[in-house]
Amino acid sequence: MYPSIGMKRILTAVVLIPIAILLVFWAPFWLFTLACAAVAELALWEYLALADGMGAKTPRVATCIAVAVLFFFAFRFPDLLTPLLGGIALILLALCTFRSPLNRILPDAAFSTFGVFYIGLSLITLPLLSAQENGPALLLFLFFAVWAGDIAALYIGKLFGRHKMAPHLSPGKTWEGAAASLAASALSALFLIWLAGFLANHGVNALSYPGSIVHWLILAVLLNAAAQLGDLVESGLKRGAGVKDSGTLLPGHGGMLDRIDALLLAAPLLWYAQIAQQYF
Repeated sequence: MYPSIGMKRILTAVVLIPIAILLVFWAPFWLFTLACAAVAELALWEYLALADGMGAKTPRVATCIAVAVLFFFAFRFPDLLTPLLGGIALILLALCTFRSPLNRILPDAAFSTFGVFYIGLSLITLPLLSAQENGPALLLFLFFAVWAGDIAALYIGKLFGRHKMAPHLSPGKTWEGAAASLAASALSALFLIWLAGFLANHGVNALSYPGSIVHWLILAVLLNAAAQLGDLVESGLKRGAGVKDSGTLLPGHGGMLDRIDALLLAAPLLWYAQIAQQYF
């Protein structure tokens, strides 16, 4: 017998989650950045295929090169990211002006530029977060909020889901699953706070979540909400392109974009939250 989709998802997670945790805590900054860049390139290629399925013909190679340059600047020259993004947008517009038919110049340029922001800019926040003083703990907090919420939404939604959330975007998602997802993310925050204290009491300072528990609970709920929205956004893109999955790379999950869709909104939210703390 072939394993079910649910079992394939579990087996894939069993393999990928330990790899992600190893990269967060033990990989040097350059290797973690390279791993994030590789994931971004795979997801970007799938996104560009979705865009082409909607009638565009994007300059895929040029857009992938643009994201690679973005990650290089995040590694070496993070202060220049803002002007770099503006330059990339203008270059892609100029390229599409000369390579695309007149009626497709704007759609091709818009799809390509948005892909750089939607996937490239979103995922460079992961290495930028890892470079923070408490970077590994922050990333683990992000991943646990997303993973716990995803698992709860999948199984609680299937068992108890009755009220559809957004059937035109994702027919399988329910409000019951969404509520369970929020609760699971909050519980994951409490678990990590407890784990950080437990490890500290035994002389291991790998995790640190300073401040009030309420702060971290609110952050976990916000990250979960962003993750669920990211899932719906990607589902809408796929339905617009007339496909069920963004690809076939990961068993049980479809493509890379299917696997990271929640992070594409949750990771930038955590990055912005860290910036906001500097001013408030």
